[in-house]
Amino acid sequence: MSRSRFPVLERVAYLNAGSVGPLARDTVEAMRAEEDRALLAGRGSKAFFERVRELRGHVRELVAGLVAVEPAQVALTSSTSDGCQVVIAGLELREGDEIVTTADEHFGLLGPLGASPARVRVAATEGRGGEAALEAILAEVGPHTRLVAVSHVLWTTGNRLPLGELRAAIDVPLLIDGAQSVGAIAVEAGGVDFMTVSGQKWLCGPEGTGALVVRDPEALPVGRPGYLGQKEHEPDGSFVPQDGAARFDTAFMPSPALVGLAHVLETLPADAFERVEAAAARACELLAPRVELLTDPGQSGLLAWRDPDAQATAARLAEAGVVVRDVPGRSSLRASCGWWTDEHDLARLVKSL
Repeated sequence: MSRSRFPVLERVAYLNAGSVGPLARDTVEAMRAEEDRALLAGRGSKAFFERVRELRGHVRELVAGLVAVEPAQVALTSSTSDGCQVVIAGLELREGDEIVTTADEHFGLLGPLGASPARVRVAATEGRGGEAALEAILAEVGPHTRLVAVSHVLWTTGNRLPLGELRAAIDVPLLIDGAQSVGAIAVEAGGVDFMTVSGQKWLCGPEGTGALVVRDPEALPVGRPGYLGQKEHEPDGSFVPQDGAARFDTAFMPSPALVGLAHVLETLPADAFERVEAAAARACELLAPRVELLTDPGQSGLLAWRDPDAQATAARLAEAGVVVRDVPGRSSLRASCGWWTDEHDLARLVKSL
């Protein structure tokens, strides 16, 4: 699968899929064709809504295949934050309950946690993954813990958290922010209670697309009901939820977005994760003699390094045609190595630094 699918790579070294991935020409063409279909045929017919229903089912199956779960365990959402809100609302947390998270979480997860009535306990992970992070997280788990909510890959450093060990060590639900893992590394979501998926990041899909994996849909109450999540309802607002995780579907995702997300999932290279791993390893090799890396070897597609003037450096790199991002409040820069990243991109990054 060629990187020539991405026109932006003809101009810049695009190293920021951790925020939003590059769009492929064929993805945009597929979405335009769907827009043309709606333009000519309209969007109010029974046939149109039936097509949208089929597209949703197809995307649900593709996401399930990507993260090794059943389609009935996948809800379609608009973002990671959206998925986190679904979980928090369904758990019906109260004052006196506690949630454990880390000091390295994105507001997409933290916002829903902070808006709940539960107390949020923050583990002092300081960008570390592995056993050090696990120890810090478990130190915050106590008798009032109702939820542990953490990222699979930390957006601040690219370091991984050991999900298997964490799941085995706790007896409360585990919510995983998969924004920096799904699409970049191989993920099996069946071992956790909840995992979010971002469509626009490593998968290079359209904005406003995502998913939520729910291990046991019937065990989580519907706290944010939406029209698509019910089979039937009464005048008083009571309703019968859809079967499986479809009961948590939160938005009527536009059909061009559904087509775009389906397209990127269908065309993800079979060796994408191996290519991400190789690109990240090569980036580490090139950067290690020049900067203070904050990422341990062999973690993910994200690499972070110390920079006391990160915002200015990111701006200077952008002028040189290298797209990275600074991590707010961390005095560090972050580069995302996708399956499309090649030696030229990395050489350009190093030269510009």
